[in-house]
Amino acid sequence: MSETNPQLTLLAILEGVKRFKTDIYPKHKELYCQLANGQSPTTLFITCADSRISPESLTHQRPGNLFVLRNIGNIVPAYGNSFGGVTSAVEYAVCALKVSTIIICGHSDCGAMSALIHPEKLESMPAVKKWLQYAETAHAITDALSATDVGPESIQSLTEHNVLLQLAHLRTHPSVAGALAKKEIILQGWYYDIPKGKIFILDEETRNDMTVEEAIKMLQKKIELQS
Repeated sequence: MSETNPQLTLLAILEGVKRFKTDIYPKHKELYCQLANGQSPTTLFITCADSRISPESLTHQRPGNLFVLRNIGNIVPAYGNSFGGVTSAVEYAVCALKVSTIIICGHSDCGAMSALIHPEKLESMPAVKKWLQYAETAHAITDALSATDVGPESIQSLTEHNVLLQLAHLRTHPSVAGALAKKEIILQGWYYDIPKGKIFILDEETRNDMTVEEAIKMLQKKIELQS
């Protein structure tokens, strides 16, 4: 691991804040003034804490549109298994903010998924090891992978199974189950291929990937049939 100077790191962050104040804020002052009075996001976006993921940039959304929940491995424990930040964020997003969409987004080269295959990596991180128990079922689904066969394709498979698992967990939350019953909300799983800059939509029924273009056409057809 390369050495970093914490003072220089903090200085870079503060310089960025300064540029936000002088360059970005003036251009969008009206928006930020509106946001000062409250938020009404349309989507709960659950993704990994990985620094390479920028939800707003990835979805081309302006501030205020996404209610973002991030953690190691984009995990959502089943309701009742862990009452904490994730459970309360989901409940608040659905009950208070009335989001109409929840997206769970996994990504390529995920360190959490690699650690599931190589648990020895977690010997010095007991809290992370315990947290990843909520993704263990996804590992069981892909247990045909050997510990020495960990490449991009195997990590992608495990990551996608984990996203599908977390969607299943999400459905156990009473707030989500109620909204789904009333058809007030849509759930969707994504896989983000970082080096290719592509998002793939995961079909829960077929467990196959769809391109964004294919997902758009399918959704447009559903909307046309309903109109």
